[in-house]
Amino acid sequence: MDYKAHFQSAVDSVKAEGRYRVFADLRRKRGQFPQALWRAPDGNDRDIVVWCSNDYLGMGQNPVVLDAMHDAVREVGAGAGGTRNIAGTTRFHVRLEEELADLHAKEAALLFTSGYIANEATLSTLAKILPDCTYFSDSLNHASMIEGIRRSNGAKHIWRHNDVAHLESLLENTPANASKVIALESVYSMDGDVGPLREVCDLADKYNALVYLDEVHAVGLYGERGAGVAEREGLMDRIDIVNGTLGKAFGLMGGYVAADAVIIDAIRSYAPGFIFTTALAPALAAGAAASIRYVKEHKELRVKHQERAVRLKTLLREANLPVMPSETHVVPVLVADPVACKAVCDRLLLDHGIYVQPINYPTVPKGTERLRLTPSPLHDDVLMEQLVSALRQVWDQLGLSARAA
Repeated sequence: MDYKAHFQSAVDSVKAEGRYRVFADLRRKRGQFPQALWRAPDGNDRDIVVWCSNDYLGMGQNPVVLDAMHDAVREVGAGAGGTRNIAGTTRFHVRLEEELADLHAKEAALLFTSGYIANEATLSTLAKILPDCTYFSDSLNHASMIEGIRRSNGAKHIWRHNDVAHLESLLENTPANASKVIALESVYSMDGDVGPLREVCDLADKYNALVYLDEVHAVGLYGERGAGVAEREGLMDRIDIVNGTLGKAFGLMGGYVAADAVIIDAIRSYAPGFIFTTALAPALAAGAAASIRYVKEHKELRVKHQERAVRLKTLLREANLPVMPSETHVVPVLVADPVACKAVCDRLLLDHGIYVQPINYPTVPKGTERLRLTPSPLHDDVLMEQLVSALRQVWDQLGLSARAA
């Protein structure tokens, strides 16, 4: 058996489809987001502007966050010392979970190493606890939710994206005594649309189901204190389990779920993805807690963030560029071809010092390849005008369509 040949064939197949991913060697500049340095193929560093970061508010550069992390390192050192069950629970982790529970108006929260792991571990565990558990998953749910439901070995139904009539038809044909979990996202990160939270909560009440809501691309960005779309819509008390991340609007790393204390206690006790994983470094927990406190208190960040997204969409439309419909901060620009999508990103980087990564299959369906632009409060009008001008030039150079999605 020529093992290497099989691995090479797999890589060659991805390259042949035009969706092979090349990672740019970047070095962010502290205090200067979205500016960064890119190590070019010639070995030299070049100044670039980052337009695809999920550090939506620039909190990864906020002095309040950095100071909290530095203080934690000086106080307790680097690592947590092990899993939470053995040696890795510190006062920093406890405080962070208290902040998260408060953010979502829940009794408790539980930290994980990423939002992906939080989804996978929690959803895969629910069916081990709930009798005859049946999942009802939106068709565009994140890969982590899909994997968690798959690993649960529970029954599952996939409802058409945001189609509550289809969801109800599935619920009403499920035995009344079966446990039911409806899983959806608040903000779908590739199209920028919003899940039908209120209608789903109504169906959950009618059919005695739990609501599991992924707010990963909404925490920090929506609601009076940044708890997400559920807070904005006044629905936090109707969401049974909320999943979020520390790696996007809060600018660090990690994920979590928040819920009633008994639910969190059960997940803590049964989820292998929590039990057997080394805890987040105390400095990360300290920085995240500081970030959450700051974001809760600074609504103007959310206001500015939304204004920037609206401004960029307007400029793209005025330049006759195919910006896709989006009701949130996500700004997708349709290319509809994987090779062309990478070519656009390559030219933006090499010729204009603008960093955007192509979004190709399997992240999005084939034929919907796109750029995913993420303006922050720190992307000013000058940067936006430079981006739109560069995109217009590249679009013309490559002979791409101006057709909007």
